[in-house]
Amino acid sequence: MTDPPLIIGVAGGSGSGKTTVVNKIVQGIGKDNILLIEHDSYYRDLSHLTLTERQKQNFDHPSALETELMIRHLDALKNGYKVELPVYDFAAHTRSEKTFTATPREIVLIDGILIFVEPKLRKLMDIKLFVDTDDDVRLLRRLKRDINERGRDFDGVLKQNEKFVRPMHLEFVEPSKRYADIIIPRGGENEVALRMVIALINERLKV
Repeated sequence: MTDPPLIIGVAGGSGSGKTTVVNKIVQGIGKDNILLIEHDSYYRDLSHLTLTERQKQNFDHPSALETELMIRHLDALKNGYKVELPVYDFAAHTRSEKTFTATPREIVLIDGILIFVEPKLRKLMDIKLFVDTDDDVRLLRRLKRDINERGRDFDGVLKQNEKFVRPMHLEFVEPSKRYADIIIPRGGENEVALRMVIALINERLKV
């Protein structure tokens, strides 16, 4: 690869359907051309705290993420260098000692609820997509994901939503929508919007 990769950001509230949108883009463009990086992988390591203390942390505030490391990694990828991406354990709230070696591809696709909040990170993106979904739908999806995939219980997810997720969404995520180039209502169900996005990406790749 000689040209810098096209960096695409996919943001939206927790449970908005970002993963579905990302998967549709990967299917439409081809996985061999895309490097996927999740902002969630950059949660700060909390192994110095007890598990009880870790569970009380606000994971929906921008300070919970080592965004400065993600910025350095994207800069390196844009310049053709390999990077070692962090791996995060969501059940234990700690960063794994393992890393994932990533090499530049034609497209670097990043997703996360807070990726449009940091100006330096936004500046690196060539295309910014925001997945916009109703609050009740997002909560139901978050319940299903956190219980089935992240080892949480029903009451814990609801308490976390009330104490952290919703307030942080209103303070940080929703306002960041103004920075999007394209807003996708209904997420992965919006086939018309997704076809337009994939056509746009293919067009940009030809430039």
